[in-house]
Amino acid sequence: MNPKQNLLDLDAAAMAAFCADMGEKPFRARQLLRWIHVNGEKSFEAMSDLAKSFRAKLLDTAQIIEPVAIKDSTASDGTRKWLIDVGQGNAVETVYIPEDDRGTLCVSSQAGCAVNCKFCSTGAQGFSRNLSQGEIIGQLWMAEFLLRQNPANLSRGDRVITNVVMMGMGEPLLNYEPVVGAMRLMLDDNAYGLSRRRVTLSTSGVVPMIERLGRDLPVALAVSLHATNDALRDELVPLNRKYPIKELLAACNDYLQFAPRDFITFEYCMLDGVNDLDTHAYELVKIARIVPCKINLIPFNPFPGSGLARSKRERIQNFDRIL
Repeated sequence: MNPKQNLLDLDAAAMAAFCADMGEKPFRARQLLRWIHVNGEKSFEAMSDLAKSFRAKLLDTAQIIEPVAIKDSTASDGTRKWLIDVGQGNAVETVYIPEDDRGTLCVSSQAGCAVNCKFCSTGAQGFSRNLSQGEIIGQLWMAEFLLRQNPANLSRGDRVITNVVMMGMGEPLLNYEPVVGAMRLMLDDNAYGLSRRRVTLSTSGVVPMIERLGRDLPVALAVSLHATNDALRDELVPLNRKYPIKELLAACNDYLQFAPRDFITFEYCMLDGVNDLDTHAYELVKIARIVPCKINLIPFNPFPGSGLARSKRERIQNFDRIL
């Protein structure tokens, strides 16, 4: 027996092909997408405007495999975090961050991470596997429709989640096809209908894939920079040994030709005595003159065995003043 197709693994084009294989017309694919991603429906029997014969085919050939949350916690500020079981002892995190003018979901793309940045606890855990498109978009599907159960979350309209950031566990550009497929659904008007400006992909600097993304599906781009010279970045972000800063900045400028925003976001984790000196701030200013950017200074979140410490508040404030 052939396994049933997980419909969360299909973007619009793949859904149309799936329906065509069953002898159904293209509009059926759009109906299915809307039932699943706009309405959050997982029962084919409840999809009332689909022909009974089509629903019968779906019961035989398709399924919707929803994420399994093994932990669901909400902080006092409304931030909600799910730990999702992805099999074989692996789990990934999905985080919803509510603000007055937006609701942002942070989505994972891999179980673990192979990049192994020195300040990142995920990298210290090692790499297990890539997530499928269904496992990636499933995080948005789960969060959106769980959050809708509380009417107070709908204060901004009929969608709770207005922004998605691919900043969870993993390096998105090392799981390219499933990530791009999931983002196509995020942008699709028959699914989540988000604008390219409201979907952000964060990368440690996989230069060839930044260039490819700019031509395939340019969304807002964030780059985990964290150092202002190659010697230091080689130590903090090992990927820099393959794609040094000069190549990375050139790729960022090239990406801006296609990007929905006129700047790149540079993420900079503040590490005490490592990358937080005045000299580093002045080097970062030089980088900002090369690439139009916004710089996000992030206090380090310590974890056992890292050998690193968070920059002191006064040091961060002084660094910020120089910038």
